[in-house]
Amino acid sequence: MISIKSNRELEGMRRSGQIAARVRDGVVAAIAPGMTTREIEVIADGFMREAGAESAFRGYHGYPGGICLSINDEVVHGIPGVRQILPGDVVSVDVGVQFEGFIGDCARTVLVGVTDGAVRRLAAAGESALAAGIFAARAGNTVTDISRAVQTAVESRGFSVVRQFVGHGIGRKLHEEPQVPNFVSAGRPVVLKAGMTLAIEPMVNMGTYEVEVMEDGWTVRTLDRLPSVHFEHTVAIRDGEAEILTP
Repeated sequence: MISIKSNRELEGMRRSGQIAARVRDGVVAAIAPGMTTREIEVIADGFMREAGAESAFRGYHGYPGGICLSINDEVVHGIPGVRQILPGDVVSVDVGVQFEGFIGDCARTVLVGVTDGAVRRLAAAGESALAAGIFAARAGNTVTDISRAVQTAVESRGFSVVRQFVGHGIGRKLHEEPQVPNFVSAGRPVVLKAGMTLAIEPMVNMGTYEVEVMEDGWTVRTLDRLPSVHFEHTVAIRDGEAEILTP
């Protein structure tokens, strides 16, 4: 069942979203060559504690990390550990926080000293796709309109969208209905209504859209081992433009 949030619930979503955004921005600002992904996670945990929030990821279906840090050909769900950030790395930061019963979820890809023009265009395509998806997310449209906007923004630039993992509804739970694919899929379109809250998250690959899950059971990598980027906002559906809850 798709949840329509009341004004009080939307205010709760705003608070959790703002905290998630602050954690994301703090982590992005801190990333530097030589740091390990575990050191970055510790920074994120500190920001969450300061805000009185906790990770929405840690322990979710057994996930061991407080945030997800995916590097280069890792698409999503990279587990923080001993890996060091190196110049030229593509680092996707995915943050989920729980605060007073509501969850905010957002992601951004950081280019650490990247000079490769193709990689920079890939990141720009991911950002453009997120903006296009959010623009299409308004009452009276459908989830398919979001999917089409994202897919068009990506494929028109010569890249591909991941199909195995998708965006989702969000609220008191990290994953709620409906699913929000980044590509046009079969099935009856879900009509968007004011008060719905969604996590729109294009995962954009330089090469094939095909991916595989690694032996740790979490880390997702591109099948051709070419780079991937990930951008995400939690939004609230309105009669006009969607409200970004993780600004």
